[in-house]
Amino acid sequence: MNWKWIFLMAWRDSRKNRGRLFLFISSIILGIAALVAMNTFNTNLQKDIDLQAAGLIGADLHLETGKEPTKEALAFIDSMKAISVGYAQEERFVSMVRFPKADGSRLVQVRALTGPYPFYGEIETKPTDGFSAFGKQKGVFVENSLMLQFNAQVKDSVQLGNNGYPILGNILSQPGSTSFAGAMAPTIYVPLEQLENSGLRQQGSRIEHHFYFKLPPGYPIDQRLKAWEKRIELTQLRSSTIQTTKENTGRSFADLASFMELVGFVALLLGCIGVSSAVQIYVREKLLSVAVLRCIGATAKQAFFIFLIQFAGIGLLGGFIGAILGSLIQFLIPLVLQDVLPVAITTGISWFAIVEGMVLGVIIAVLFALLPLLAVRNISPLNSLRITDKEESLFKDPLKWWIYLLIIGFITLFARLQMDDWIQTIVFVFGVGITFLLLYGVAKLFTGLVRRFFPKGWNYLWRQGLSNLYRPNNQTSILIVSIGLGTALITSMFLVQDLLINRVKLSSEQNQANMLLFDIQPSQKDSLESLAQQAGYPIMESVPIVTMQLEKINGRGLEETVADTSAEASTRAFRGEIRATYRDSLTIAEKLTDGEWIPEVGPSDTAAVSLDKSYAENLKAKVGDILIFNVQGLDVPAKVSSIREVDWNRFQSNFRVVFAKGTIDKAPQFYVMMTKVPTETESSKFQQQVVNGFPNVSVIDMNTVLQILQQILDKIGFVIQFMGGFSILTGIIVLISSVRISKYQRIRENVLLRTLGASKHQIYMITISEYLFLGLLSALTGIILAILASFLLAYFVFEVTFVVPIATIILILLAIVVATVVIGMLNSLSVLNRSPLEALRRD
Repeated sequence: MNWKWIFLMAWRDSRKNRGRLFLFISSIILGIAALVAMNTFNTNLQKDIDLQAAGLIGADLHLETGKEPTKEALAFIDSMKAISVGYAQEERFVSMVRFPKADGSRLVQVRALTGPYPFYGEIETKPTDGFSAFGKQKGVFVENSLMLQFNAQVKDSVQLGNNGYPILGNILSQPGSTSFAGAMAPTIYVPLEQLENSGLRQQGSRIEHHFYFKLPPGYPIDQRLKAWEKRIELTQLRSSTIQTTKENTGRSFADLASFMELVGFVALLLGCIGVSSAVQIYVREKLLSVAVLRCIGATAKQAFFIFLIQFAGIGLLGGFIGAILGSLIQFLIPLVLQDVLPVAITTGISWFAIVEGMVLGVIIAVLFALLPLLAVRNISPLNSLRITDKEESLFKDPLKWWIYLLIIGFITLFARLQMDDWIQTIVFVFGVGITFLLLYGVAKLFTGLVRRFFPKGWNYLWRQGLSNLYRPNNQTSILIVSIGLGTALITSMFLVQDLLINRVKLSSEQNQANMLLFDIQPSQKDSLESLAQQAGYPIMESVPIVTMQLEKINGRGLEETVADTSAEASTRAFRGEIRATYRDSLTIAEKLTDGEWIPEVGPSDTAAVSLDKSYAENLKAKVGDILIFNVQGLDVPAKVSSIREVDWNRFQSNFRVVFAKGTIDKAPQFYVMMTKVPTETESSKFQQQVVNGFPNVSVIDMNTVLQILQQILDKIGFVIQFMGGFSILTGIIVLISSVRISKYQRIRENVLLRTLGASKHQIYMITISEYLFLGLLSALTGIILAILASFLLAYFVFEVTFVVPIATIILILLAIVVATVVIGMLNSLSVLNRSPLEALRRD
């Protein structure tokens, strides 16, 4: 073939159509932009994690345990101290802090430190060098959000437990912390030795112990930890290093970036469908030109490549523009995601992502233009006299099967690059296929119903606008699918957010508690209950809790489990403390799935325990097995009498392990109390009374939880809206393309209507009604799918009754309809404002 002539013809033919050709490919620009933005973000994030990993952990080695360290653990810690050049220790727990000046209190995370932590990175404070005074004088450092909440200043005092402390500075940032992490319990740093006599480290207090080591340069800590793997398991410590922190953090947030990249890819697929549909209309308009080329000696293959080269060139240009746009968008991503990331995000250009976007533009333009371009091969010279655009059947043109396979292969390969394995990839591709089929099916159902039950009694203008949805070469289904998908994503986000908020709000109902008090010592129980009852607040629950540790399962302890590589039970079952209770009956949140509930045992009987179903599965324990628990230094054998299924979503005390009464009743214990306080004002007042009278007791107010949950969901929702917006914008661009592509057909229709006597006002009304129906059908398609998805989530995941928020649905519906009408009309003005005579002369 004469490729020089083909390229020349492709260039010449594109002269009068470059604007229209660019419109074809513009629908994929946003998808490419989303992919390039997320790819660049992922590259920058990995670089930032690599550079800041040491600052995230703050040390070369970090050991932690959720209970008092064992003798083996202390021996290992001492051995690491001996080879370290720096050592720091931390006790971490939650407690209440009181600001006397503001007469307010708040649940906080207390980080009690000793030693020069962090060894890497820094805790940024105000004043700037304030943290250098930490531990050298009495005082605490308070997280900035907490200072702002209570309008506190440096040198003000706070009450933590029984002790008062001056504020030495406010914390602006700290290693590994995010805004979300501090939303529920902001941080207060206090020197460990200054906790003496605070009353915060009492029996039952849940304290995490952390140990930080700075090792000599070049010390092979990761290799040593692998060699010490079994020894560390026996110490029941969890370890992390700079390298493992880098890997784990990178893996977690790479998954986030990959997810958002896949959402952008779905928007890109919508654009691909728009490309295929637009090219189909363009090719039909070019049938006469192709027939003329055939008459002057061009072969069908040459004609085919002329148009293919046009789309490849435009695809390259579209990919370039999308890549540049994506590179600009990634500069905005830190504003959206910084709150959920533990590292400071930097921005920069990724040339690999830009090249990938450009290549992707060419591949997509060619791949999705191939199906409609196949018709060019069947144009004969005779078509210059007799034009037919009848499509070949799929079965008569087997080449179409290969193109479909290529498209599926492309989607699968791209998805595989974002997924961990082929199973996830196949599930994703299958899910995308089902989603598009559902959208297309609902779109076809809507349009079919309208056509089947056409409102013949309506006003002519409305009937004409509705019938325009069936205009030849219309893109009604494509527009409904593309705009509908964006609507479905955004509507689903709002509905799921309402589900989560409403699920938590159940605690505010008349028969539910809305305030939790814990770390109550037995000597304080009666006084606290009396305080609540005097204020008129009912005691919903007052539950004893005994801390213990699992020692053995059917005679096998941690050492045997570690030594036996075939053991089914996880070694994690022996780590950490278990918080158990004792009672003689089930609660409304529990139901037996196996065994028999035993309410009480005698003093000389073996203890009977009931296990939560998921906990029992983790232990590989069943009814009749013997477990040995270490209860405050005393080994207590217990027989598994039953397995329970627990509704952990209920705001009440739920336990993995419940003893029958008669065994651990006299063990050292503390209490959890639940009550209901009717208003926020009374809640604040009651919390002040608790903190003043019982400084070691911590309080969780469900009103505060709801506010924080709302803030978190709003931020997450913004991210989903941001990505869902790409689908909406893609649908809008497909809409603009559709209007522009069918410009000449619309001109002929308007000429005909004006010739028959229609006024300009009537033509405007017909056009408005057309886009009104199109927007309505698109919005309804997305909203129906979103409601269906939310109902399934409510029923199977959250197990709540799903109530459709009518106001939210109406607002979304109106927004989509108005946007469709406005955009459709703005792009139709050039056609609507042309007179019949002008149109006939020019077109």
